[in-house]
Amino acid sequence: MSVTDSTAGLSMNDILANSSVKSSSSTGDGIASATNSATGSQKLGKDAFLQLLVTQLKNQNPLDPQDNSAFVAQLAQFSSLEGITTLNDTVTSIAGNYSSSQALQASSLVGRSVIVQTGSVQVDNPTKPVTGSVNLSTSIAGGTVTITDKDGKAIRTIDLGARAAGSASFTWDGKDSSGAVVPVGTYNVKASAPIDGKATDLAVYLPATVNSVTLSQTGGELMLNLAGLGPVALSKVQTIGI
Repeated sequence: MSVTDSTAGLSMNDILANSSVKSSSSTGDGIASATNSATGSQKLGKDAFLQLLVTQLKNQNPLDPQDNSAFVAQLAQFSSLEGITTLNDTVTSIAGNYSSSQALQASSLVGRSVIVQTGSVQVDNPTKPVTGSVNLSTSIAGGTVTITDKDGKAIRTIDLGARAAGSASFTWDGKDSSGAVVPVGTYNVKASAPIDGKATDLAVYLPATVNSVTLSQTGGELMLNLAGLGPVALSKVQTIGI
């Protein structure tokens, strides 16, 4: 039996050319495998990036190896990718801890009274006075707070009198204009005052009881469910009472 040398009759250039073709084919297969691995998860993570880099090094042309500067640049890219991945994991962890801290803080508010900007107040005990406030951008010579029932009927008007700029408080004793105690329920409160010769609505701040807390499933803001008012964002709370 005789063995025929497959390189017989071929020049050195022919042999190198064949070697180059095989090397390119092997490189293509390796990179294709690494690329398929990366695209299978729909993102190029650090593991897939490293696999591509190693495959490229294993199948490089020995007569034309990877340029040192290009190799260093690829290593720098890998280092940056790994750093970004670690940073993302850290930020996610911090966000989770912050949400847990917020939830713990908000849960302690259940059953307590908070002051929020609103136009309604829940009266559960009509014999207990309701204290609210209005925000004045400038001093006023006089103003009024009008309280209406669920049907929109005015049942009481409170005179604010002359007030300086800032927060001006008022108290409603839970009675209508005839002196009768109002029934339990939700009442609307509106304040106005003449400013620069024009009747101007004023921001009203009233107390409300926190019934429960709603946690966002998407990382949004915590919502306080207030008696008679419904959900209100935690950031809208002006004062936390007892």
